This record gives sequence, structure tokens and C-alpha cells, in this order.
Amino acid sequence: MELSRRTVIAGATAAGVAAATAGGTAHATGGRKPVKSLFGKLADGTKVHSWALENGGTRLKVLSYGGIVQSLEIPDRKGRYANVSLGFGTLEDYVANSPYFGALIGRYGNRIAKGRFTLDGKSHQVSVNDGDNSLHGGAQGFDKRVWNVAPFTKGSDVGLYLHYTSVDGEMGYPGTLRTKVTYTLTRQGDWRVDYEATTDKTTVVNLTSHVYWNLAGESSGTVYDHRLKIAASRYTPVDSGLIPTGKLAKVTGTPFDFRGTKAVGEDIRVAHRQLLYGKGFDHNWVLDKGITRKPEHVATLKDPSSGRTLKIATTEPGLQFYSGNFLDGTLVGTGGGIYRQGDALCLETQHFPDSPNQPSFPSTLLRPGQTYRTTTVHSFRS
Repeated sequence: MELSRRTVIAGATAAGVAAATAGGTAHATGGRKPVKSLFGKLADGTKVHSWALENGGTRLKVLSYGGIVQSLEIPDRKGRYANVSLGFGTLEDYVANSPYFGALIGRYGNRIAKGRFTLDGKSHQVSVNDGDNSLHGGAQGFDKRVWNVAPFTKGSDVGLYLHYTSVDGEMGYPGTLRTKVTYTLTRQGDWRVDYEATTDKTTVVNLTSHVYWNLAGESSGTVYDHRLKIAASRYTPVDSGLIPTGKLAKVTGTPFDFRGTKAVGEDIRVAHRQLLYGKGFDHNWVLDKGITRKPEHVATLKDPSSGRTLKIATTEPGLQFYSGNFLDGTLVGTGGGIYRQGDALCLETQHFPDSPNQPSFPSTLLRPGQTYRTTTVHSFRS
């Protein structure tokens, strides 16, 4: 089965860095024209800019490097703002140290076993950067590319168009892939992400966003008290290399059952082999709704202490829930604090890992003449 035509919506942004966690008073402001500023320069002199957006009470800051969401600020139940996404204050840290903080991921989000797959009888070897496997597009994925960015205002919405062309053979992937991602902040303060791509050769595509969420505010401690609900009755078990076995296992009676709201940390230390492989949760949930033409609600995350709530709707069939297991206390974030294990989590909407090698999984195949489209919407409440 080939990649189905899908629709995506996007949004990105964030305001201040250190000041983001200090709080303040919430204001129900209208959309504000995106503001561009120089963030830094790469070693070859390429300029990297930041774009600050604000709408519906949400503040977003996006970098042209990697399409990174550097910060995303929302108010708590008392109207106090905090930056709820992990990130860095300097370009140098993103280049040298980032575990995909806030980045656009491509060409292929998640893992491909051995970095190998076959298309139309031809074998392809892509960049290997996670042990024996390829992760998030390889050593120089979309998260490490400078995107062309153009701001827009459309009615009551504000946002950014991000463009990147990946040439034939980049990181070993076939075909020149022309990618457009749209970040939109709506009047309601929702952040929508629209992904589109076309190719001139048959290839595989799986784009996503890698924001690390802590709704209490980055550098505030672990997210183990956050309450999470995922509309999925099955997940994809993995081997010791975190590659799916090909099975779709039921979540019933396992730590992977988030069909009813429960604390992130409630079962995270249960002696389950799958949790040992990932040092916590780092798995793909098979969403009950499957692939849909319009985004449907699939997950809710809430921080009881602040009242901040994130709801995610998507057209995608999978959701990778990663509980920040590999944050090890070696990274200093935007607010000046050290990030440790469990200090954030990721909810990455996607097709399944290793789909090019798993015929029973929904296909990630894209052929010339087709357009890849997906949509994910992040809604914030307090």
C-alpha cells in the first residue's frame, strides 16, 4: 500500500528564553506580525534567524536552523506564562549538543533498521547514526539544515512558511524531495503544523516535530506527575535496538495502557522488558483512529500543578511517546537549569518506525506525481 494523501496543519513560535520561565500576566491579544532577528551564524558564515510570533495567548519562537521551536510560552490557570518546551539559548548548543530539541524531523522520523530498505527491487543504504540504525533522517537530517522561512498573516492567523529541498542522494535517500512546512498560530492560540512534500523519484517520507514538553515549565523538574491519555489500544513492541518487531501488541494489562488518564510516572519503573529496552517509554502507539483526512484528537497531557493542558489532534496513524529517558544532566537549557532524565516528554505524530521494512505497517512510500500531506494540531488550555 502506498502513502495515502494526507492533510497537515502547522504552527510554530515562542517567545523569550530565560524570561519565559519567570512568569507574567496573560493577555488575550490578537495576532502579532512575526518579528525576525539574527540568532547566530554557523561555522561557514550562514546566518540563522529567529522568528517570534504571538496569537491567542500563545507565544512562539522559531529558528530557521532545523525549523526549531526554541520556546513556546503559554499561561497557567492564574495567567502566569512559562516556556513549556526544552531548548537552548545559543546556536552553538543546538549545533553541538541537541537531542532534537524542538526540531523538524526528516526525511524519515524515527528509526530504520540498519539504515537499509528496498524500493522497486533496488536496495538503498541511508545514513546510520544510532548504533546500527538510522534515526530521524541520519547524521545530517532536516533538523540540521537551514530552512527558507517566510512569515504570513491570514485573517486572524499568523505563521511561517518553511521550505527545504533535499537533493537526490542526500543522506542516501533517493529523489529530490521538496518540502514545505507551515507553522500557524490561530486566534485560539493553537499551534498547527502542515507538512507537504513532493519527489521526482520513488522514496520514503515520514516527517514530524520533536518538541520536548514540560507543561510546568522547562527546568522545573520531571514530568512524571503529568497526566497523559492516548487513544490507542495497541503499540508496536521493539527489540533491544528499539526497532519494531512487526507485531501490534495490545496495551491491556501492560504499562503501555494510557486509554484512561494516568500519571506518566505511574508505571515507568515496572520491570517490563519493553521499558528496559527504552529505559522508559520510547515506543510507537497505534492510534485507534488510523489515518484520517482531517486531524482527530488522539492525546491529552495535563500538568496538575499549573493547570496547563495540551491536546493533540492529527491525521497520522501513530504517536511516538518518549519520556525523556536519555536526558542525562549534561545539557543546560534556556532557563539556565540542567536537564535530567524525565524532565520532559515528546509526543511525535508519525507513521510507524521502520515502515519501509515492515510490509504490514501503513506505507510511507511516496512516488512522483503524489503529494505527501499530514496535519497535526496542538491546542493549549489552562
